[in-house]
Amino acid sequence: MQLSASPYEERLTAPRTWWLVCFLVGIAMALIFLPFGTLPLLGALVGGTAVSAVVASAYGSIRIRVVGDSLIAGEAKIPVSALGDAEIMDQEEARAWRTYKADPRAFMLLRAYIPTALRVQVTDPADPTPYLYLSTREPERLVAALEAARASA
Repeated sequence: MQLSASPYEERLTAPRTWWLVCFLVGIAMALIFLPFGTLPLLGALVGGTAVSAVVASAYGSIRIRVVGDSLIAGEAKIPVSALGDAEIMDQEEARAWRTYKADPRAFMLLRAYIPTALRVQVTDPADPTPYLYLSTREPERLVAALEAARASA
C-alpha cells in the first residue's frame, strides 16, 4: 500500500472534563464503601476511578486516518475512489446534520463534544450509505489529505 502525499491521523480523545468526572465516580464509590472502613474506602476510590477512566479512554480512542488510498474512520475502511465531495461544517451546521437533517443510512463517527465535522458524499452505487459524517477538530486538514490521496490514486 502506497502512503499518501499528505498523511492524516487524528485521535478523537475525550475532553479533559471527563477525567474530572472519572475522579468524581471514584469519590462516589469511596463514599459507598465508607461504612466498611478505610481500606475498602481507598480500594473503592482507586478502583472506581480506574474503571471509569478505562471506559472514558476506550470511548475516546477512536481514530480517523487517511492511509494510502483509503479513509479509515473507526472500524470503517473506505477507498477514496468511492468518496465524493467533502463539506466542512461549522458548529451550527454540524449540529443540524447530526440531528434533524441526519439520514439513518449514513455512517456517523459522531462525538458531540467536538463542535466541527466533515460530511463526505459516498459515490459508490453499490453502497447504500449516502454520506459519511465525521466529527473532527481539523476538517481542513482532513479535506486536504483526502484530496491528496485522491490525486495520487
